[in-house]
Amino acid sequence: MKLGIIIYSDNAEVVWNAFRLGVFSLKEGNLVKVFLLAKGVECESLNTEKFKVTEQMQSFVDNGGKILACGICLKIRNSEGSEMCPLSTMKNLHDIVKDSAKVVTF
Repeated sequence: MKLGIIIYSDNAEVVWNAFRLGVFSLKEGNLVKVFLLAKGVECESLNTEKFKVTEQMQSFVDNGGKILACGICLKIRNSEGSEMCPLSTMKNLHDIVKDSAKVVTF
């Protein structure tokens, strides 16, 4: 199954759980893509003592997941994205929604 995950939250626990779902889904043999939108593009700065967001993100990528980040949302925040979260477009988000069997949002 192809799963699309859209993250628009900047709540560390929510984002951590979204990536946990992504990692689990990949290990179940699914293809998973994450699109970061709005406050979600801030996810690499959300680590807390309880919620190691970037560790979950790295595990997601290491297991074959792909992360894309909204370019406009990054620019609004004076950011350029990163190797793990490259700058992307609404077309990329549209493709994830169109091509996925299921889409979940966090």
